[in-house]
Amino acid sequence: MSEVKTLFKNVSWVTLSLIVANICAFIWTISIARYLGVNDYGILSFAISFTVLLGMGTDIGMTTYSTREISKDNSMTQKFVNNIIPFKIVLSVLLFIFTAIILKLLGYNDLVIEVSLIMSIETIFICMLNFIVGVFQANEKQKTNAIVGMITSFLLVLVTLIVIFLNLGIIFVAFAYAFAYLFNMVSMYIVLRRTFGVPKFEIDWDFWKKTAKKSIPFGLSIFFYTMYFSIDVVMIQFLVGDYPTGIYNSAYKIVSVFVAFYSIYQAVIFPLMSKLYSEDTNLLKISFEQSFKYSLLILLPLSIGVYLYSPYLINLIYSSEYALAAVPMQILIWTVVFMFINGVGTSLLNSIGKEISVTKSYVIAAVFNIILNCILIPRYTYIGASISTVLSEILIMAIMLYYISKTEYMPNKISLLKTVIKLIVSGAILFVVLDLLNLSLWLAIPVGLLVYIIALVVTKSIDDTDKYIIKEILGK
Repeated sequence: MSEVKTLFKNVSWVTLSLIVANICAFIWTISIARYLGVNDYGILSFAISFTVLLGMGTDIGMTTYSTREISKDNSMTQKFVNNIIPFKIVLSVLLFIFTAIILKLLGYNDLVIEVSLIMSIETIFICMLNFIVGVFQANEKQKTNAIVGMITSFLLVLVTLIVIFLNLGIIFVAFAYAFAYLFNMVSMYIVLRRTFGVPKFEIDWDFWKKTAKKSIPFGLSIFFYTMYFSIDVVMIQFLVGDYPTGIYNSAYKIVSVFVAFYSIYQAVIFPLMSKLYSEDTNLLKISFEQSFKYSLLILLPLSIGVYLYSPYLINLIYSSEYALAAVPMQILIWTVVFMFINGVGTSLLNSIGKEISVTKSYVIAAVFNIILNCILIPRYTYIGASISTVLSEILIMAIMLYYISKTEYMPNKISLLKTVIKLIVSGAILFVVLDLLNLSLWLAIPVGLLVYIIALVVTKSIDDTDKYIIKEILGK
């Protein structure tokens, strides 16, 4: 019972934080896209994606590895904090220099280079912040992360609106991002000192080497996953220019509002699974099975709704200037469903020491994605990139399920298949009803919710395990 309640408490805090963050992100994304226009928004989108890719070098998987190890033994918190922070500082300096060299060698113009270097500073702040957040996650202290994250989101909205009001241009928009995450990083570091004591930074070469060696499989997984999910923006900009990049990223930003909830699993489920692996393997199996089910149950109707109403959403959010983004959004929204399922699988494999399998999955997907992008982007631009992203997620799901099937934690295949079929049937009922009724978005939301609930009841998608979990959460 305590595990369920702790999980629900942490999920509640993370969910609240994500709701606030997504509302704020919604505001600053619309504001920035409308202010910059398609071309400059394309430059900013490229800078973010490019620096995120290179930013993987400041972490090399240390955050995930540290979270797993601290989850197993909280007494290791200080040892990791004392060593990982200085380690990441060294890597960050090297990253900034490397980013500047790469941009110059690739021949980008001065504006693209300036914006990209500013965003690389923001990426460094985020990478350092992620480690500190991981320490709190491992110690199951999600409240702190949530509160500071919400404050940062409000701050970024405020600074962004000031930049737009004063008409300061794209350079200061980039600085707004960097400033907000600098505040977040410093705030979390102060809380870290108060919660776990003042860090005594050290350079323990043996610990650094061991951590780097153990982290690399996680780092490669994250790098290749990030590559295939971000390389499309870089390739669109390189192959067909700023305008298609702006169109594609405007669609992706709306989808990313839903993708952001994926971090709930990374923030809550992964530490829990790591803990269960050392305490109760049966609960770990149940945790994976139910997480898989709830991912599909929740994300399927959301994806259907966005698919049906994407033209309206694009026009409402960005104006008619971005009308072409409706089609890529209809395609990209399906990545959300597969991403959540893949996230649950990743958490399971990482928690049981099978991170090499995760790495292999993302390496294959990244290569597959790049090859598809090279074929599809020159001919179909942002639509081709959208298709490539969805197919890559499906490939990851297939590979991930294959690796999980080789462990003792794979649910009964017949039972899992029945669950998936029931949920797909429920989703199909929702799709047909909404498509036939052709309601306005605001009327479709309550009607769709009612139809989906009825469909879940009719297909008997809610079983005794679900009812038990609901009772545990409610304390009954």
